[in-house]
Amino acid sequence: MRQSPIFVKTYDFLQWLLPLTARFPKSQRFLLAERLGVAALDFYERLQRAALGEQPGSDPAATLALLNEADLLLHRQRFYLRLSHDLLFISAGQYEHAVRQMDEIGRLLGGWMRRLKEKGIPGELPP
Repeated sequence: MRQSPIFVKTYDFLQWLLPLTARFPKSQRFLLAERLGVAALDFYERLQRAALGEQPGSDPAATLALLNEADLLLHRQRFYLRLSHDLLFISAGQYEHAVRQMDEIGRLLGGWMRRLKEKGIPGELPP
């Protein structure tokens, strides 16, 4: 079974991010590094729950709600990474790499959300 690109990209990003946050200064490992890691893992969890919610007969509005939560978590990760860069916990190259990865993941997420909206969610007005 072929896995959706958003899951592959997110997993690869997590594999890169988590060891990076382990190298944050000790004073930040239990604050900024932990919040960044939790937001990234929660993002992946929301994607998984949304994918399971797309089974035939499931509620598309609930799936869209999970994807909206994932979008907020992606924004939170962007903020934490920017702060990490500004505080010099990550280099400019690492920050640039992270931003490129998150932009790509964000585009995939946006496409998924648009596809769901095009299917038509009961009670939602067309744009």
